Amino acid sequence: MENLRRIIIIGLMLQLPVIALWAGVPPVLKDASTRMRADGMQRVFVTPKRVLWKQGEVDNEAQLLRNGTGQAEMSRQQMACRLKSVGKDTASVLLDYGSELHGGLKLVMASSSRPEPSLVRIRFGESVQECFSETHNSEGLIGYSTDDHAKRDIIVEIPRDGQFEIGNTGFRFVRIDLLRKGVSCSIREAMAVLRYRDIPYLGSFHSSDSRLDSIWMTGAWTVHLNMQEYIWDGIKRDRLIWLGDMHPETSTIGVVFGNNDVVSRTLDLAVQQYPLPQWLNGMMPYSMWYIIQHHDWYMQCGDSALLNRHRDYILGLIERFDQVTDSKGVVHGDYFLDWPSSPDKEGVKIGVHALLVWAMKDAEYLCNLWGDDSHAAECRRIVGRVEKNLSKPQSLKQAAALMTIAGIMQPDKAFKGYLVKGHEQGFSTFYGYYMLIAEAMAGQYKEALNVIRKYWGGMLDMGATTFWEDFSLDWMKGTNRIDELGDPGKKNIGDYGAYCYPGFRHSLCHGWASGPTAWMSHYVLGIMPVEPGCKTVTIDPHLGDLHFVEGTYPTPYGLIKVHFVQDAKGNISGEVTKPRQVAVNNRITNVKIESWN
Repeated sequence: MENLRRIIIIGLMLQLPVIALWAGVPPVLKDASTRMRADGMQRVFVTPKRVLWKQGEVDNEAQLLRNGTGQAEMSRQQMACRLKSVGKDTASVLLDYGSELHGGLKLVMASSSRPEPSLVRIRFGESVQECFSETHNSEGLIGYSTDDHAKRDIIVEIPRDGQFEIGNTGFRFVRIDLLRKGVSCSIREAMAVLRYRDIPYLGSFHSSDSRLDSIWMTGAWTVHLNMQEYIWDGIKRDRLIWLGDMHPETSTIGVVFGNNDVVSRTLDLAVQQYPLPQWLNGMMPYSMWYIIQHHDWYMQCGDSALLNRHRDYILGLIERFDQVTDSKGVVHGDYFLDWPSSPDKEGVKIGVHALLVWAMKDAEYLCNLWGDDSHAAECRRIVGRVEKNLSKPQSLKQAAALMTIAGIMQPDKAFKGYLVKGHEQGFSTFYGYYMLIAEAMAGQYKEALNVIRKYWGGMLDMGATTFWEDFSLDWMKGTNRIDELGDPGKKNIGDYGAYCYPGFRHSLCHGWASGPTAWMSHYVLGIMPVEPGCKTVTIDPHLGDLHFVEGTYPTPYGLIKVHFVQDAKGNISGEVTKPRQVAVNNRITNVKIESWN
C-alpha cells in the first residue's frame, strides 16, 4: 500500500498517467520518445598521464593521476589536489592525457574554502602551446576564431562539492586556472571524457619497421575520432561533413573497421543538405569526389542498398557535369583541390579536369551495374571531351597524381617528371594519399614508404598522436614539440598555418590526413578489391625495404589474414587465409592460400 501511495504521489507531481509507472518504462522516456535521438556513441573517462606544468600554490597534484571512482566524497579530503590563488599568483595546472581525444572534462570536487562556486578558466589544447594561447581572431582573417567550431577556452564557475562536466572538442591537454583570489579549491579527479564509437579494429598492420606500424595506427585513430554521429573532417575544426575530404577517411574506415553505418548515414545526410542541382558542399570538385567515394565504398563493402538509394542523385550529377563541360572539354565551375595547391591556379584547374575524368570513369562503371546504357555513354562523352583538352600539370604534384590515377598520364612519367622532385617537399596531408597511389602505380614502393616515414613520421617526431590538417617538414626546424613546454626562443606549431587554418585554428586531428593507413593495407599488404564487396580481391604485396609484413583486412565475409617475408634478393613468400566466399587473384608465386570457413 505504501508503494502504491508513493507511485500516485509521484505521478501527480510529474503530471503523468499513473498507469505509465506500472509499465516498466520510465514515463519521462515514454512522453519524450518522439523527441529523442540516439547517436550510438560511448563515453569513457581517462585519467591524466602526467602533470606537465604548474604555477602558484598547487599541492598534491599527483592525486590527479590516480584512477578514481568518479564519485565525490565528504571524507578523505586530503586525497585531492589543492589550488589556491593568492595576490597576483594564479594557481594553475596543466594536464597531459597522453593522446588526442574527443570530448570534454569531468571534475570531481573535494570541497573548497568557501561555500559558493569558484571561478576557473579551463583551456583545452591539441598542443601544450595552445593551452597558453588566447582565442582572438587571426589578423587579416576576421571571423576565423580558433574556437568557432568548438569552445576550447572557457571561464566558468565550478561547484564546491560534487561533480562538474564541461567541454566538447578535440584535445590532448587541459589547463585549469583558479581565477578566484584568496580561495582554496580542491579537485579529487580531473578526467577526460572520451566520446567515441566502440567498434573493433578489424584491420591490422605489423611489419619489420615499427615506425610504419605506428603511422598505420595513428591514421586509424585519427579517423576513429572523427567517426562521430557523422564523419567529420576534424574534432576541433572542421566538425562538418566535407565530401572531398571524406574520401581518405572512408578509404581508411574500409581497411580498418569494415562496413560501418556512419558512412551511409553521412552520405545520406549530405545529399539532403545539398539537393540537386546544387554542388555538394557548394563545390563542384566535391561532387566528383562523392561519385568516386560511392564507387570505392561499393567495391569494398558491396552495400547495394546504399548505392541504389543514391542512384538518382548520381545520375543527376552526371547530367550536371555534361551541362558544364563544353565542346572543347573545358569544365566551367569552381576549381579546388586542397589548400596548399591553391596558389597554382592553372595546375589546380588541370587537376580538377583530371578528377572529373576519374569520377566519370567510376560513374560509367556504376551505370553499367544498373544497366543504364544512356548515362554510361554520357560519361564516356564527358571523358572524351575533357581528355582532348588536358595539358601538363604545371609543377603541381596534386594534379600529376590525379592525372595518373585517371589514366591520363603514364605513371613513370608522373613520378620522374613531377612527384620525385623534392619528393616529400610539396606533399600535403590530404593529397599525399593520391601522390602515394601514383607512386605505387609507377612501381616506386620503396620511395613511397620513405615519404611516409619522413612526412607523416615527421608529425610523430613533433609529438603527434593524430595526423594534422596541414604539415611541412620545414616546420620542424627550430620548433618545439607539441607535447613539451619547450624553449621560449623556438617557434611553436601555432606559428604556422595559412588559408583557413592560421595559428591554433590549425586542426591537429584531421581525417583527410589518414591516407597512409589505407595505402599500406592496399599496397604493402597488397589487398585490393576488384569485384564489388571484395567478392574477388587481388593479392599483390610490395614490401619495399621491409623484411616482413603481416596483417588483416576486413571483407563482408570476414577477415583476410596475410603474412609475407622478403629475402635479400627481393623474393616474397607467404601465407594467406581468407573467407571461402572471397576469390583471389594471386600475383606472387610462392604463397600458400587457404580458406578458413
